Amino acid sequence: MEWLKQNPNAHLTAKERDRASFPLRWLAERGKIEGRVLDYGCGYGADVRYLERKGFDVTGYDPHYAPEQPTGEFDTIFCGYVLNVLFPEQQAEVLMHVSELLKFGGKAYFAVRRDIRYEGFRTHRVHKKQTFQCNVKLPFQNALLNDFCEIYEYQHYPLTQEWNGCVFCTPSRQRRPITESATAYAIYDKYPVSEGHALILPKRHCADYFELSAKEQQACWLLANRVQTILQQQFQPDGFNVGINVHAPAGQTVFHAHIHVIPRYKGDVGNPRGGVRGVVPGKRSY
Repeated sequence: MEWLKQNPNAHLTAKERDRASFPLRWLAERGKIEGRVLDYGCGYGADVRYLERKGFDVTGYDPHYAPEQPTGEFDTIFCGYVLNVLFPEQQAEVLMHVSELLKFGGKAYFAVRRDIRYEGFRTHRVHKKQTFQCNVKLPFQNALLNDFCEIYEYQHYPLTQEWNGCVFCTPSRQRRPITESATAYAIYDKYPVSEGHALILPKRHCADYFELSAKEQQACWLLANRVQTILQQQFQPDGFNVGINVHAPAGQTVFHAHIHVIPRYKGDVGNPRGGVRGVVPGKRSY
């Protein structure tokens, strides 16, 4: 991925601490750390050791310092000062991964810095290499805000929404998303065309895909790429159809923009030639 080549030194911002970070201590002191815990982006592990001393069942994950992939689901996930040193695309990947690891009904906490005055690349004081930093705003509930940091509290999207008349703005509280980011989420289709048929949806209500902002469209396609990977691992399809219905004459029946990701299997139709061209009868073959 191109942004990984452009931002290769994000891990150099990890700090060797002799005590737990302020956001983690603040959460623990208020009883917000519960059950099985994951420190996502744990760096050198000071927060993990702090929680271990407190008796928590805690796992640390960091792609550079503790690279063993976490397994199962976690009641609480803490992600401290990670997003500030990542590009937006990398931030989205972290949010998606956290949403997939979090138990449905659990809570994740994202701590971000609020004392960054100059965004962009800078020469790291210790390592003398270019590292990136930026301010981050998330559309999640605020747990703490001061001059130095902000802590966001996150739960899966369906658990935070009140009914507003749109089944996609307020999905069933019993339906866990496949994955989600700050501005988009993915669910399995209630009436699937094939096994694994998924929908990618912006969280903002908008009927027409082409009226979404470029940021929202990008968020949807980042999610679509992630969902394709998940579906490939889970269902082993032989191909995919990906499509969007825009307005009733094109077949749209729920007027909240969404992208269909439909796994395809050898033999599921007699002749698959033409694929999405089949939306107009008689035009599939050419």
